[in-house]
Amino acid sequence: MAEYRKDRCRHRQSAEDMSKERIVPSRSRLTKLQSLTKVRDMNASDIRQVRSFNRIVAEGIGAIDDHFLGRGRPMGESRLLWEVGIDGADLRTLRARLDLDSGYLSRTLVSLERQGLVVVQTHPDDRRVRRACLTKAGLNERAELERLSDAVATRVLEPLSDEQRRRLITAMSEVERLLQPSLVRFAIEDPNSDNARWCFEQYFAELDKRFESGFDPSISLSADARELTAPEGALIVARLHGNPIGCVALKFHKKSPAELKRMWVSPSARGLGVGRRLIDEAEKHARQTGVRVIRLETNRALREAIALYRRSGYVEVDAFNTEPYAHHWFEKKLP
Repeated sequence: MAEYRKDRCRHRQSAEDMSKERIVPSRSRLTKLQSLTKVRDMNASDIRQVRSFNRIVAEGIGAIDDHFLGRGRPMGESRLLWEVGIDGADLRTLRARLDLDSGYLSRTLVSLERQGLVVVQTHPDDRRVRRACLTKAGLNERAELERLSDAVATRVLEPLSDEQRRRLITAMSEVERLLQPSLVRFAIEDPNSDNARWCFEQYFAELDKRFESGFDPSISLSADARELTAPEGALIVARLHGNPIGCVALKFHKKSPAELKRMWVSPSARGLGVGRRLIDEAEKHARQTGVRVIRLETNRALREAIALYRRSGYVEVDAFNTEPYAHHWFEKKLP
């Protein structure tokens, strides 16, 4: 591997040889049993419509063979080339953004290196940190992919009237947004991590803006890093393309009810059902640790959250703590 250069990427061609290979998702999205159960829960005609839509899109963009856009390589390699971008990208970022297994990512990068399009550099102080950069040939190829992709988009729009184009673009925008929930990932996070701290900062800033008297975390009931780390608690972060878009936390109290804390969804992700899924993830984790009841408190200014809690089966109860910012207290018995 070439040595890591933070300021720029050095161009070279790898002599390693590997056959071209499609990028394959890092893991099955669902186990076979889960998949069958979910399909049975869906309307059969809806499933057929989604599959039909997928086939038309794949055919329309030329993704059904190994020569995407006539460039002699599969779509996966071209997509990775585009994602590396003009400025390059760390491999860990590419894995998270495209949800790829490290083995598939490594083999695909080797194929692109063999073609003289990419160089992978290793950080001199930490060989675990690697960065992919485009060579001069890779930059030229990326520009050609941009041109050809624009041509495909033009071919789709060209036969349509102005009104039809408007309808199609509006529908595409809606479809793109509605597909995003399927790309959201949830995972337990270290509350001391940069992503966790960023989520907390956004959460506190929003509370300070929305609460009548502002918000000072120092006078609110505690939910510090120690309390949100196993076995005392847990923090769950939602990510889209590797970027944090929401969080929820749990505080455990042995045989007493657990507390739901730090419930926040980025404004950019609202309307995608992320809040509901965060609650589902928190409840699932709570059940796995033996929790039977979850409690939470909230401020009257958070009307959307209050509505979400009620839809999720939380029942309003008498105050069970002295949280100075709370106006409502809720409880739910887990099934």
